[in-house]
Amino acid sequence: MTMARYRTMLELLLGVGILFKGCDSDVKCRNDDGNEVDWYILYKLPKVKSNGLCYLYMDESTNGWQVSKKQISSTSGALANTLKPLLDFYDRKTEGFGYMLYNDQPPDPPGPKSVSASYGHSKGVVMLDRRTGVWLSHSTPRFPKYRNKNFWPDSGSVNGQTFMCVTYSYNTFKDIGLQLKYIHPYPYDSDIPTTFPNELRCVEQRNQCFPKKEPWFRVQALTSWNGRKFTSFAKYTRFGDDLYSGLIVNSLKNNLYVKSWGKMRTAGPLPSNCSSSIPHIVYNVETIKIPKPKKSFNNTLDHSKWCVTPDGDWTCIADTNREQSQMKRGGGAICIEKRTAANTFSSMVDSYEQCEPAPRRLRAQTREL
Repeated sequence: MTMARYRTMLELLLGVGILFKGCDSDVKCRNDDGNEVDWYILYKLPKVKSNGLCYLYMDESTNGWQVSKKQISSTSGALANTLKPLLDFYDRKTEGFGYMLYNDQPPDPPGPKSVSASYGHSKGVVMLDRRTGVWLSHSTPRFPKYRNKNFWPDSGSVNGQTFMCVTYSYNTFKDIGLQLKYIHPYPYDSDIPTTFPNELRCVEQRNQCFPKKEPWFRVQALTSWNGRKFTSFAKYTRFGDDLYSGLIVNSLKNNLYVKSWGKMRTAGPLPSNCSSSIPHIVYNVETIKIPKPKKSFNNTLDHSKWCVTPDGDWTCIADTNREQSQMKRGGGAICIEKRTAANTFSSMVDSYEQCEPAPRRLRAQTREL
């Protein structure tokens, strides 16, 4: 081979390598060090004797919570590392990459400041390439910012929030799209290639994508990239019932502690439910405690939504509150069956609301753990 032909061949191979690199956005959940993880849960702590940007971290390898050394808004923390394919896409449209950002309280721009109640009370990020993708479900209004590398919203420091990221194979996003169809979220930014799952492209259309007949809910088993089993619960607005006492408790077959937003309208919150019409009791969590850093806080400072089976292995990160008006809105939860996660969340329940007939405001009972 002549030197000229050798150089031509080398340039061709380098060009192909660069091309493939440009096409590979490597979409996976990532930890604080930037390493790939199958899934994680983040708990952003409220602004109680701190700047409101501290967070706890958990994944398959941790034995419960780890206190992150990063801030939630950090450009090198778990969220930033996970969102990197999206943030890079803003600079250079990566071949074979798609995303959808949805939030019932979208950032401004693009707005609007209030979204019709016909859309689900739901917040999340979907990103994928032709090999893998992530579904990041969370509770944070205005997150992430619109096409801005400073992704964390200015309003995001005050209240507690939760995030659950799971890495899935590309083929799983057909089912994820169907789950989102039932939740009927409000996408405020998206770019889904025409060759990607039609189910995601349907959700991208906003008004055109929702279930047209019963059942008005969908329960779907999902398998992560590394083989961990998850269960996704989704309800459409016409389901007309509470996500937790009307759907989740029937499947998990265990009592539930439910943590939702404590600043709901006076007449709106649903009380703890001990009714014989449901198979198990659903308790409202009122105060939360964490061991590191040691502190406790009320649900009026915690905008997170989650539930846990205190006598079982299930933990769910959700997007809907136990409120009368949200019985008529779409919403969902992603649940993991893992003992250490359930033990960790159960141990955070400091007090919960018992059931009627005792006066509801006098019934906060402290748990002995």
